Amino acid sequence: MVAQETQKPRVLVVIPAYNEQGKIGRVVRKALTQAVDGIVVVDDGSRDDTAAEAAAAGAWVVRHERNAGVGAAIRTGIDYALAHDFSVVAILSGDDQHDPTELPGLLRPILEEGYDFVQGSRRFRGLQSPNINWFRRFFTWVYAATFRLLTGFACTDATNGGRAFHVRIFADGKINLWQDWLNTYELEPYLFYKAVREGYKVTEAPMKVIYHTGGTTKMKPVRDWWRILRPMIYLTLGVKK
Repeated sequence: MVAQETQKPRVLVVIPAYNEQGKIGRVVRKALTQAVDGIVVVDDGSRDDTAAEAAAAGAWVVRHERNAGVGAAIRTGIDYALAHDFSVVAILSGDDQHDPTELPGLLRPILEEGYDFVQGSRRFRGLQSPNINWFRRFFTWVYAATFRLLTGFACTDATNGGRAFHVRIFADGKINLWQDWLNTYELEPYLFYKAVREGYKVTEAPMKVIYHTGGTTKMKPVRDWWRILRPMIYLTLGVKK
């Protein structure tokens, strides 16, 4: 059940993490310097010390006994928010790709302007992504263009994992994250697409994506590209809801 708003909205940062030892503690410590009310790291079956490092840095930790996928980890974080009376959820990557100092700008449209959903963008207002490779630059541009075409929402970046939303978007059941087909990379594009198409108040805000030397992505070519694409296709064709 979605908590009723009775006071200043409480903000929870949800950080899905899988084998992020050496990075997750840094992410948590930086996020704790921002005006948030809590941080939960969902350790998605890591085989290293991700959970212990996150807890030592000051996060609450929920652990999956086995690796279920980033979508399942985000969903667990949302479940935590709903169960503990948080009103607003912000998502950050566990691999230190997002700068937590940009959280205030991501949250402001929700906390001060009445927005329901804020999509982070590495291209908003001329923002750049240092070290992004040519294929990812091309793919993210094509994906955003396709998203604009199918939804009518003039987004500049539809694949940025940094985003924030008010949990009231789950109250009417139109957005159903609790489907097994959303366990991996499908959940995030599904959530963004549905927030736009169901008529919630959506906007973008700056959120850099930092590509560290050597790369950080755990995505597998073709298989995971399809997982990102298929929510738009399925929802547009009415195959899924």
